[in-house]
Amino acid sequence: MTVHSTNTEILYTYFDEAALYLEKHWNITYLEGLAEAGENLFRGEVCQPLTLDQKNHLLSELDKVNIEDFTQEEIRKSLQLVVLKGMKGVVQPHHSMTPDAVSLFMSYLVNKVVGKQKEQVTLLDLAVGSGNLISALLNHSLTPIQAIGFEVDETLVKLAYVNANLQKHELQLFHQDSIEPIAFPEVDLVVTDVPVGFYPKDEVAHEYQLKAEDGHAYIHHLMIEQAIKKTKAGGFLFFIVPNFLFQSDQAEKLHTYIKEEANILGLLQLPKTMFKTEQAGKSIFMIQKKGEGAIMPKQALLAELPSFSKKESLSDMIRQINKWFETELGIL
Repeated sequence: MTVHSTNTEILYTYFDEAALYLEKHWNITYLEGLAEAGENLFRGEVCQPLTLDQKNHLLSELDKVNIEDFTQEEIRKSLQLVVLKGMKGVVQPHHSMTPDAVSLFMSYLVNKVVGKQKEQVTLLDLAVGSGNLISALLNHSLTPIQAIGFEVDETLVKLAYVNANLQKHELQLFHQDSIEPIAFPEVDLVVTDVPVGFYPKDEVAHEYQLKAEDGHAYIHHLMIEQAIKKTKAGGFLFFIVPNFLFQSDQAEKLHTYIKEEANILGLLQLPKTMFKTEQAGKSIFMIQKKGEGAIMPKQALLAELPSFSKKESLSDMIRQINKWFETELGIL
């Protein structure tokens, strides 16, 4: 009996085997090897300075796959799976990848507020990671999107670059700390899976309203402030935040700042089953920057999302969310 592999599995196998080979023979990490394997696939050649035998081995692996045979989603999903493998046990917790179901749910929310506009909208992600969330948004958008991403980690920004190239997405990527001053026009939309923890550069944090009075400021607070500053009046912002966002010692200051600058639209708690501990739980936080076109809902959207595997409960929840968008924001 012949076992037919799916396209995602075929691509996963290529990435995994090439990354393992480069890790062993070129003395780099698995994730770095993965970025190199992706670059080879994009260029259709072996780009690393290896011996002839090693290059031939990688070329023979490369010959087994033709990137044109794969859809954007197959490329994204296979890369997501190998990045997850590479992140196990080696990467800091703030590098954890946005789960697939959450990325797709974010796409649904973004499509609600952007609709089917013919004109291009600008989207910013201040912590792009390996590019999984932003490429899911680009793959499922009903509207042309010009995307901008920032990532401070060199390996992750390389993976985001490869991710965008292989999926043929136009993505402006910056290898830089997005809390530091950044200069570009304001955007229509921000979507970010916010890293959690302390921000070590006190001199940079000092320029923010949400700086700490003592010790380090929280990176998740500073990133929300930076995002609001970089959004057009009336623009929408979606953050994946820790459930304890408004319970920390600096939370009151954050809450006051957000209420001054934006309208709070909603807080959707992600299913508890997605997280190993209650402390690790996260929510989707939705706000709209004040200004022309901004609407203050009479009732914020507060809900606990059912498990994404429970199709019926999820459909029911989406019906309720659609009704809220229509009633409160006039969005069909």
